[in-house]
Amino acid sequence: MKLQTISLRRSDHLSEKWVQEQIADDPSILGLGDLILKDKERVQLGAGRLDLLLQDPETLKRYEVEIQLGATDESHLIRTIEYWDIEKRRYPQYEHAAVIVAEEITSRFLNVIQLFNGHIPLVALKMTVYKIDEEYALTFVKVLDELSFGLVDEDEVVSEPTDRAFWEQRGSKKTLQSTDGLLAIVQEIEPGASLNYNKHYIGLKVGGSAMANRGTPYLFL
Repeated sequence: MKLQTISLRRSDHLSEKWVQEQIADDPSILGLGDLILKDKERVQLGAGRLDLLLQDPETLKRYEVEIQLGATDESHLIRTIEYWDIEKRRYPQYEHAAVIVAEEITSRFLNVIQLFNGHIPLVALKMTVYKIDEEYALTFVKVLDELSFGLVDEDEVVSEPTDRAFWEQRGSKKTLQSTDGLLAIVQEIEPGASLNYNKHYIGLKVGGSAMANRGTPYLFL
């Protein structure tokens, strides 16, 4: 049987509301465990509505889920993190994770998401709809999971501070332009963030302190 892939964004019959209802009816289809529905279209004061709030009944961990048809974009990422932050502040007694669900998670935004991972628990899920006869099957693939970073091993290369001039010679103008673009997105969440130039990578720092020690991965290797 040949499966026909359906674009939700271009579909006349299916919608984001349909996806939301499928997940609400059975949260386990996300592949994040046997979660239960706590709320949907949850009002965030001054910040819109959270698509879905799910919870693990055993650990009580909560998942703030945002759905987007088509490809991820800046506003979707920022909104997802904003809702996660609001819920975490409102209910600090629980562990929280932000979940981005989209039909396409581009490499550019995967890079951005990875910047936060380890510092902000983020999960990225790629959803696909298949048409089988007159029925539809909704599937999810985990593109990015939460990461936790350990201490630097003794045999790892020690960071050697450099400056932008060093990277202008080592890298390329396009690389630095991309890095500046990623920094602009990060600053939407953390205005005090700036680039931290090292010999082997470009990282982030906030208030003069490098974030790599707090579990934030590097921008470019």
